[in-house]
Amino acid sequence: MKINLRFFASVRELVGTGQEVLEVAAPLTVGEVRNLLIARGGNWEYALAQGRALRMAHNQVMCDAGTVIADGDEVAFFPPVTGG
Repeated sequence: MKINLRFFASVRELVGTGQEVLEVAAPLTVGEVRNLLIARGGNWEYALAQGRALRMAHNQVMCDAGTVIADGDEVAFFPPVTGG
């Protein structure tokens, strides 16, 4: 399945992109997607590290790591405070 990833503010700056389409095996949770991205290493690992203050959204609604995603869904990652 394909999911749409969005990255905002300092997360976007660290990973070098604001969006990406990712093909993943189904079903996955938002937390599992985060772990897949962390496994890329480098700035991905730093920006999305466990224990780092980070907000997540599923289809533009705040969520937690246990939220299950479906084909075509959007998952977003951003710091707790973002500017306009």
